[in-house]
Amino acid sequence: MADLDPWLLSHLSCPRGHGPLTVTGQGAASEVPTAWLGCPAGCTFPVVDGVPVLLRDDVPKTIGLISTSIREARRVAHGEPRAGPLDGAPWWLASTGMNDTQRAQAAELAARWQPGDPDPIASFLVAATNGFAYEHLVGKLERLPIPDVRLPPGEGRRLLDIGCSWGRWTTAASMRGYRVVGLDPSLGGVLAARRVARSLGFEPLFVVADARYLPFADHTFETVFSNGVIQHFSFADATQAIHEVGRVLQPGGHALMQMANRLGVRSLQHLARRRFHEGRDFEVRYWSVPRLLETFRAAIGETDWSVDCYFGLGLQPADLAFMSPTAKVATRLSERLRHLSKRLPVLRHAADSVYLEATRR
Repeated sequence: MADLDPWLLSHLSCPRGHGPLTVTGQGAASEVPTAWLGCPAGCTFPVVDGVPVLLRDDVPKTIGLISTSIREARRVAHGEPRAGPLDGAPWWLASTGMNDTQRAQAAELAARWQPGDPDPIASFLVAATNGFAYEHLVGKLERLPIPDVRLPPGEGRRLLDIGCSWGRWTTAASMRGYRVVGLDPSLGGVLAARRVARSLGFEPLFVVADARYLPFADHTFETVFSNGVIQHFSFADATQAIHEVGRVLQPGGHALMQMANRLGVRSLQHLARRRFHEGRDFEVRYWSVPRLLETFRAAIGETDWSVDCYFGLGLQPADLAFMSPTAKVATRLSERLRHLSKRLPVLRHAADSVYLEATRR
């Protein structure tokens, strides 16, 4: 039977009705250990190699790979053959959200992979999670870019990283001393994140799930973090996800979540390019700061905001060594403006990416 962390199992809940989940049986014989979880209402969910896949199949999807993760997890738990040669363990390419060209290139890289090399799946997901600054490095990374997370020392506190993908921020929070649970709807992304973390000596826990339907009991976490994810949701879906954050935070718990600011210089450029429509599918949605503050205060509690970066979404000074010359200039200037904004708060309003810092009432 797939090994499940006891703490994680005791804090999981059904993403439909939030009833408790228990192990109801072993999955079919397959290339990885599998099991099934069930709730009192009769919902069942597969566990793949110790990772619960707690995605709902009865709601509209925020991104297409959710359906693929559900299908692939159930396929392996039922003992059915994989869709393609690299669509099962260990790479799970089908559920990463890559297009056909990227999957073919990732497959070539995986075939050459040796222990000690950067994870081949993370090497391709890096551009999707870190923006234009890393496109030139896709498939060519000598090491993976792990940023500095702007949180106090973890001292063993439980942290939920929403939208972890290949584990960039999950690993950063682990380095900061948090006991992290990484969550993402991509089965392939989550398993890449676990490999990345283990290669650096960390053992965070992982769950495949939807941020709108967090599969945890109320008041499970002391800290919730998210960067580069909720900004892609529709306003209604994002609001629902933020309310879910408030539900799973302990009283007095802290949330730090990145969002895109409508008045940022590049934000306005992108909005003008798409004629100021709100956004479709997984496009970025640009919020006004007053609307963000109102939403977070209603869902979580007292909220303040600060600058993440200017001239883009996700530019981090810890990644300068990986960046193109243009991105380096933008990032250095962004950092100067960020520090200056602490003395001149009016500059905050021109930031493209902002952090909302909320405390659970």
